[in-house]
Amino acid sequence: MSRARPLALTIGDPAGIGPEITHKAWQALRATDECFFVIADPMFYPNVAIIDRPGQAASKFKNALPLLPIDCPRIIPGQPGTSAASTIIKSIDIAVKFAQTGQAGGVVTNPIAKEVLYRAGFKHPGHTEYLAALTDAPLPVMMLSVQNSQATLRVALVTIHMSLQEVPGAVTGDLITRTAKILHTALKRDFGIKNPRIAMTGLNPHAGEGGSMGTEEFDIIEPAIDELNKRGINTTGPYPPDTLFTERARKTYDAALCMYHDQALIPIKTLDFDGGVNITLGLPFIRTSPDHGTAFDIAGTGQANERSLITAIKTAEIMAKNRGRSVA
Repeated sequence: MSRARPLALTIGDPAGIGPEITHKAWQALRATDECFFVIADPMFYPNVAIIDRPGQAASKFKNALPLLPIDCPRIIPGQPGTSAASTIIKSIDIAVKFAQTGQAGGVVTNPIAKEVLYRAGFKHPGHTEYLAALTDAPLPVMMLSVQNSQATLRVALVTIHMSLQEVPGAVTGDLITRTAKILHTALKRDFGIKNPRIAMTGLNPHAGEGGSMGTEEFDIIEPAIDELNKRGINTTGPYPPDTLFTERARKTYDAALCMYHDQALIPIKTLDFDGGVNITLGLPFIRTSPDHGTAFDIAGTGQANERSLITAIKTAEIMAKNRGRSVA
């Protein structure tokens, strides 16, 4: 499947570590069954093979990094600027189009610096929301995953990129149940888990401490959990998030559904900062990304760690294969 429908990698911010980790990922995977191409300006990569359509990537992949060229202003590593914004967005747009038309097996996005794009007029909170806008996806769900010999953890978010003071008003029973349904479907279809177990966090410290620290658990989260179980979605909670991510607790569920951004991302990045993967559920195609930023401070120094990008590529391949089996 990967050779016939290679993954489309975006350029990310070219002033960051995206070009370096892309080339390192190709070096690590060139002799494997994985296959991908990058949509970028060739000046950022050594040893590329220029292609004009995704189907040409497979024949080039072993000997050079397949690259579909787009122009970019000259950028100095570590010195981000708004001049590259149009190139960054164009790369995403093209990758999405290839995925939507079936020419690419999925999209793997390199890191962007949202603050740089905001200064160039970008109107979306982040990658996830922009991809949803491109595809008219009604509810994009951010899921992050870590899986290595020491730890396995998947977390999904009810709310994504918003200020903490906005979160309590945004967390509704309807949003929780819709998010959980998308998560449940993805765990079955894309990860091959027959009977997924979802653990729900509370919103307040100690999951409300019986109502003394807030009533959202009683008023909103518990009724949503009851509704999900009535629909056959195995959901438990709400649990205090300060105990839900211990080694013992992680064995009791397949994914945790968290109420807000840092509640989910802190345990993921603590367990494996270099190996986490960001996955967007609820889109009409597969999308993964390394779970780290542009690292402008080390761009161009050769120090960038490609492990998260490699894991994102492999995760997209696993999802594509499982999705193919579910359709067959």
